[in-house]
Amino acid sequence: MGRRLRRRILAYRDIEFLSTRIPGDPGPGQECLLLVHGRKVVGQIHYRLCTTCGEGVITGVDIDEHFLSSGLPTRALAHLRSRHPGTTWRSTLTLRTTRNLLRRMRIPITPADIACVHARALPDPLQPTG
Repeated sequence: MGRRLRRRILAYRDIEFLSTRIPGDPGPGQECLLLVHGRKVVGQIHYRLCTTCGEGVITGVDIDEHFLSSGLPTRALAHLRSRHPGTTWRSTLTLRTTRNLLRRMRIPITPADIACVHARALPDPLQPTG
C-alpha cells in the first residue's frame, strides 16, 4: 500500500475533530476546530461564527504538512459545515493553497475588513503568531 494511500486512510479513520466552541455561548467570537491524531494536534481551522446572522468566516487553516494531500483539509471544512448547518460561509484567506481548497469547497473569499455587524473587530487570539 502506498504512503499516500496510508495517509488518506489515517486521515479518515484516526483523526478526531474537537471544537473550542462553548455550548450555549450566544455571542460571536473566535473559534477553532482542532484536528487531533492520538494526542497530537495535526491541524486547526480558525473561524468566527455569528449565530444571529447565520454567518461564518474562516480566518485560518493550518494543517500539518503530512496531511495536506490526504483529503483532511476538505474533510475538516465539510465537518465544519455539518457542525453548523444553515450557516453561510466565507473566508478571508488569500494564500494560494487555501484559495484552491476554498474554491473546491465553494466558499467565497472576501476582504478581512468586511465583518458581521454583531462581531467586534478583535484579532484572533487562537491564530498562530509566527
